[in-house]
Amino acid sequence: MNVMTTQQLNDNLCDERQAFAELARDLALKKLSENMEEHDRYPFAELYTESITDAGTVGFYGINLSSQYGGVDMNTYMVAVILEQLAQYDAGLAGVVFTNAAALEIIRQASEDTDCTAVYAGIPSPGTAPLAFQSYGSPDEMEMPEADENGKLRGTARFLVLGNFAGHAVIPAKARGAHDFSWYLVDLSDKSVVISDPILSLGLHTCPAADVTFNGTEGLLIGTRDRGNTSFNAMQKNMGLCAAALSLGIMKGSFQSALQYTADRYQGGRQIIDWPQVRMLLANMAIEVKIGEAVLARAGQELENGCAGWGDTSLAAAIHVGEMAARSATDGVQLFGGNGYTRDYPQEKRMRDARQAQCLLGMVPLKKIKYIAGIIDDNN
Repeated sequence: MNVMTTQQLNDNLCDERQAFAELARDLALKKLSENMEEHDRYPFAELYTESITDAGTVGFYGINLSSQYGGVDMNTYMVAVILEQLAQYDAGLAGVVFTNAAALEIIRQASEDTDCTAVYAGIPSPGTAPLAFQSYGSPDEMEMPEADENGKLRGTARFLVLGNFAGHAVIPAKARGAHDFSWYLVDLSDKSVVISDPILSLGLHTCPAADVTFNGTEGLLIGTRDRGNTSFNAMQKNMGLCAAALSLGIMKGSFQSALQYTADRYQGGRQIIDWPQVRMLLANMAIEVKIGEAVLARAGQELENGCAGWGDTSLAAAIHVGEMAARSATDGVQLFGGNGYTRDYPQEKRMRDARQAQCLLGMVPLKKIKYIAGIIDDNN
């Protein structure tokens, strides 16, 4: 019997990552790059549902889903590869893929303690359409519905990402008097569910959100009751890698646009790329892109190898690369001059998207507090 060596396994993983990266790049070039401005007008224009559906057709919603349920059965590093490519062109679709992956990761983490077969069975054709999830926040920041002893949900889930598009959602809800919350799978087409109009957010307009109110809606318990924080914290560490990749994609797109614009633009008889101040800003952007690539690669390697503390590296990567992307996108606007502030050019959108991406799975200050709290606990 032939047994694959560790090197052969790693080579196969590299080949698969490259294949998915190329698939994501092709989808972005064909569906996103030429229509970025039009897509960004949502909710005052039509949602680009065809591209969202196409992402499911090529398998992007099943990357971290078990093959037992029709998924690709890969870890979140593969999701990160896809997000980085998509976000270079339009971070909105990357946000959709991220939201679905976070919801699936909650279920996967919960299944470590409890059989979640019934949960997967409750999702029609899992891996083909995205799940809704409150990916622009953490449970500490959320207003949660209340769950009774029969799993009936009452109350509102604020800013439920894809709440106005997805068929099902993964929702946190808390029983009266409980110290912790639980996760539930909810059918958003149920008659007891009321969905608001889409909410206009700062950025990532094409990864829409809505307020969703439940009026005695039946929820299917995910995992063990009153252990929601445990599942979320584990998911947050896994998905930190993906948040970093999304921010890195925005940063790369911003740099490439700025580089091209400054090379094409003439003022005073010469290309503005020849001005020392312009080159300094471009240099700062290029350096931060390289740092972001190195940080993401290190976090991915630690995840792949199961290194001790890999989750902390993933969370730190999300925070640090997110801050670099926000700073770099702002420099990109400056390099476009007055045009950088208009919606006729991509930099204004990327600046907003970079800020919005920093909120993935929680506001930056709360994520930093959680990060240092973990270090303090480990040293006591």
